[in-house]
This record gives sequence, structure tokens and C-alpha cells, in this order.
Amino acid sequence: MSFVDELTLHARAGRGGDGVVRWLHEKGKEYSGPAGGNGGNGGDVYLRAVRDINLLARYRGSKGFAADDGAAGENMNRAGKQGEDITIDLPVGSVVTNKTTGEVHELLTEGQTVMALKGGRGGAGNAAFKSSVNRTPTESTPGQHGEEAELYIELRLFADAGLVGLPNAGKSSLLNALTGASAKVGAYPFTTLDPNLGVFYGFVLADIPGLIEGASGGKGLGTKFLRHIARTRLLVHCVPLDSDNPLNEYNLVRKELESWEHGALAHKPELIVLTKSDNRDTQQIKEISDSFIQAGKEVAVVSVLDDAQLKAFGDKLVSVLRS
Repeated sequence: MSFVDELTLHARAGRGGDGVVRWLHEKGKEYSGPAGGNGGNGGDVYLRAVRDINLLARYRGSKGFAADDGAAGENMNRAGKQGEDITIDLPVGSVVTNKTTGEVHELLTEGQTVMALKGGRGGAGNAAFKSSVNRTPTESTPGQHGEEAELYIELRLFADAGLVGLPNAGKSSLLNALTGASAKVGAYPFTTLDPNLGVFYGFVLADIPGLIEGASGGKGLGTKFLRHIARTRLLVHCVPLDSDNPLNEYNLVRKELESWEHGALAHKPELIVLTKSDNRDTQQIKEISDSFIQAGKEVAVVSVLDDAQLKAFGDKLVSVLRS
């Protein structure tokens, strides 16, 4: 099942039941007074946050979601049955936009539940219209329609650290080495088309698909990728040492991060990781590392083929995340 991080669903709250015209029937007095009950209210549509990032994929092809309608009123002033509510489970981190009203709901914590659409109110039975001047009302009102809308759902992943960088920066390999995840790895751009997650000492790491120049303006899959970085606590910026100019690669990605949504990502804590250290000699690595340090950056060096470097980086990452 492929990963889905945006989807539009049709949802409808229940219609209210109709009010009815009914009469009391007493011995010797056929019409003793109005007794038509009110219709039941239609069911509401709720959204609930759950920990399942693959949930949206299971909704593809769905014809929509509908709460139950309320039942019509009954005799003896009895109200009709309320329509059953419906709850749509969505992944934690979902941002839901009502395309009719523009209302936005953010599901940020597991178990959080919000009402998205209100059911229609039940109509009034003739008993509701009785007054001192109208003792035998014959009017009733129909139930109201419930709210209905297209709901646009955008998933923004939650993670403690997001691995970012250009394509082929070694992000997936690093995630696999640290967490035992099984992210696809290949020596060509965009091996990773969907975010991959792994857990490292209780911290969730996300391998964000590689960014390219112009990503913040929507080039490639840029905005799709950038929104997953929005809620990470720490950016782990992977810069490959097999690049001709690692500092330029870093600056290119930083430009895209700083340009997205008016600088929303510009001030996130960042740890720079020089990956693929097996492609450079010690002196070259020191010179490249010093160029970042001189720019005021915190730097780590790692190769997934070097257990000592991998352990040192893992210890540093945990230390930063715990601070």
C-alpha cells in the first residue's frame, strides 16, 4: 500500500427528522389536542486523531462518509430518534480544510476529537405550536439538512528529527543504519518518494524525500516534502562528502527551507551531518568540516560503513534531542 499524505473526502451530517401532526385520542373525544412529536436531530460528523500514518491510503476510492438521519417525530409528543454520529479517524498531524466554509481543523494529539459537520435540527411537531389562541394547530416543520462538504486532508508528519538534504545525500541509509528501518536506498535521485519513519532510543526519525532547487516554490514535489518538515523538532541536515561543493549544497537547501511559508522553517534547531565520509580522506573532511564550523554551524561526520562514527553520531543525536 503506497503512502498517501493528502486526500479529499466527501462527508455529510445527518438530516433532521420531520415533525409530525398527531392528535390525542380520548374516549368520547376523538381530537383531544395536538400530540405530534418533534423530529430527531441528524447525526454529526467528527474527526478523531489516531496513530496510523497509513490511514489515508485506506480511504482512497471511498464514496464518502455520512452520519445517520434523525427519525420523524412520533405520537404522544414523543420525539424521533436522534441520528447516529459518525467519526472519521485520521492520522495525528492531519490538517483538515472544509472546502465549503474554509474552516480548518488541526489534529495534533492522539485521541483529539473535533466536530467537523453539524447534523440538521429536527423539525417541530404540531404539539410545539399549541398556544392559548391556537389549541388545535395543524402545522409542523420538516427537519433541516445537515452540513455537507468536501474535506481536504493534508498530513504533516510529527517527528522528533527530520533528515533533510538534496537527493542522494545519504538520508535513507542513515535512517536504516540508526533505526533498522527498511527505507529504499539507491544511487539515483528521488529513491525516496514518501517519508520513511524509524525509532531511535524512543525518538521518531523521519527521512524526508530529497529537496531540489525551487522546492519552496513548488518545483518537483517541493511543497509536498516541505510540509512534513514543518512539525519536526530538529532538522538533521545531511550533506554528502562525495559532493563537489558540500557547502554550496547545504546553502541551496537552506535557501529552500527559509523561503517556505515566510520563513516558517528558518529558525528550527539544526544539526549538520557530513555523510559518506568514506569518500574523502581525513584532511579533506577536516577542511570541509571547518568551513561549516567557521560559518557557526554544529557539525557531525558519519559513514554508515564506520561503526565508530555511527555510534558517535547516534550518541550526539540522542544528546541533542534530550536537551
